[in-house]
Formats: sequence, structure tokens, C-alpha cells
Amino acid sequence: MTTIRVAVPRKGRPLEAVLERVAALAAVEDVADEVASTLRYEKAVTKGDQAADRDVYERLADYSDTDPYAPEYTLLRDARPGMPRRVVFDSLTVDAGEYDLQLVGREEPFRALRKHEFALGFDAADLVLEEVVRLEPDPLASLAELNDRIDQQDTDVRVAGGLGDTVHHTLLATPDVAEDPSREFVDDYEGPLCISPRYERLVRAVLGTRAMEGVEFRYPDEREEEAAISSVGVGIYLTVTGSTARDHGLRVGEKLFPSETVLLENPAESDAADEDLAGRLVDGLETSPIT
Repeated sequence: MTTIRVAVPRKGRPLEAVLERVAALAAVEDVADEVASTLRYEKAVTKGDQAADRDVYERLADYSDTDPYAPEYTLLRDARPGMPRRVVFDSLTVDAGEYDLQLVGREEPFRALRKHEFALGFDAADLVLEEVVRLEPDPLASLAELNDRIDQQDTDVRVAGGLGDTVHHTLLATPDVAEDPSREFVDDYEGPLCISPRYERLVRAVLGTRAMEGVEFRYPDEREEEAAISSVGVGIYLTVTGSTARDHGLRVGEKLFPSETVLLENPAESDAADEDLAGRLVDGLETSPIT
């Protein structure tokens, strides 16, 4: 049977979104839940929120299985003090009917596709904006516009569709700065804007370089993002309900761009089977395939 390899994140919300989609496609809900719960437990141990009764190598041995369709895990070095190793996802093969679908864990799936190691992969839409989307005067407002902004001479990779696991990069402001923070407000605004340093290029792409004239970026440093934005007066941060932002006295304004897990494709490496799988993975999702 033909095996199709798909690069996926090793941990976190994007991996869980992929597992949910694959479970729906291949009817492997139990094993998907097993992987998700195992990694949540290991995250809690790594953060110190839960105590483990065995060392990490014993836990890894316990998770291991000789069944070729069982999940596999590996260890990565974690940056947290006293936690040098963390159990993360390595691989899982599922029966997808005409072929086996093998999910392969990568720290940077998007970059693995850029290096032509895979035809298909899942990663955060944010990373596409941060690395290959052209900065233009006009703002970028939706996932559907991403491919038009990717320089074909920079990468062959394109966005095929989203998984709908959406939180948003949202405008936040104190009432004295903006009662209703919006793109129109930013167009006329000059002054400090608080963002995470990793999202500087993303913010320039999403708001457009024209709106960034006269704006000075400030960074949270060691402070909680909402608290830092509150002290600056206006900023952009990922939100779901916005409750934490309101707790810091902030107005929750316009949702600028979805932070969503997307299916990526490298057409230079794709064959008919890859194209068929890509279609099945995005078919019927709340977020429409990108054309």
C-alpha cells in the first residue's frame, strides 16, 4: 500500500487540530485522543503543573508500541530550567483507505516543505506571514489572500486550506486611546503599538505598510501581554473571548487575522495521490479551501 507522508507539528494546538481532522477522515478517534491526552500530560509535567512518578525515559518506554499503526513519541530538549527533555509527537500511521497516511512530527513543518522534504504538511498560518508573505501598502485581511502575497521565486509552497482552529490577532486599546479599536483607527494613529517581537512582520503585512507610518512598536519584554498593552495604550495580541484583555481594562476591537492551522502543499513534490489527500483533508471544513 502506498504511504503518503505529511509533516505536522510536534505538539500544541496545531497538532491537536490535525489529529481531529485525521480522526474524522480515517475513523481513528481513540488513537487521536490518546496522543492528545499524552502530550497534554507531558506539557503539564514540563511546566511543573503536574508531578510524574517516573522519569521521562521510563514514560517514553511505556508509550512505545511495536504496532506499526500505534503512535510514536520522541524526546526534545526543553528550554525550561530543570526540564532538559520533553516528550513530543514523532509519528503515526493510519489507514486512509487507498493508502496509508503517515503523520511525521517536525519542529518546523513549513520549512520542511520549503526544503522539498514533503509534498504536504500542516503549520500555523502565522509562520507563512512571518517568513514569505510580501509586505505591501494595502492590508492583508484573509487566508484566501495569502497565496497571492507569496513570492513564487521565494518558495513553491502554497496554502491549500485551513482547519478552523481559530484564534485571532486582535486590536486592543484602553478607552482613553480608542473606544472602538479598528483598522480605520490604526490608519490615522501615530504613536506606540505593543506587540510580541515575533509578530512584527505579520503585523506589518496584516495592517499594511501604509498604516504603519508613524507607528512605533513596543514589546512586552517579561510582562504579560495584556498588561503590557494596557500600559502602552494600544496593541495587538491573540484572543479567543477577550476576557483577559477586559480584565486589564482594554477594549477588544477588530479581529485582524486568524491564527489558524493550515494545510500546506508543495506542488513541485505532489503527485495525484497527494492531490487527492489534500482535497479530502480540506473538503467539508468550515474554512473553505483556498483557490
